[in-house]
Amino acid sequence: MEFKRRFGKQRKAKPKKGLFLVILLALVLYLFFNADKIIGRYF
Repeated sequence: MEFKRRFGKQRKAKPKKGLFLVILLALVLYLFFNADKIIGRYF
């Protein structure tokens, strides 16, 4: 219960930072899954 309360307060305090991290994670996953196609084109 204590961990959930602390986590909830952090998310509300920094919504922009959380959104930025989600976008960054999505970008990393996109590059990771498309690495084979990108490498295949140039090599």
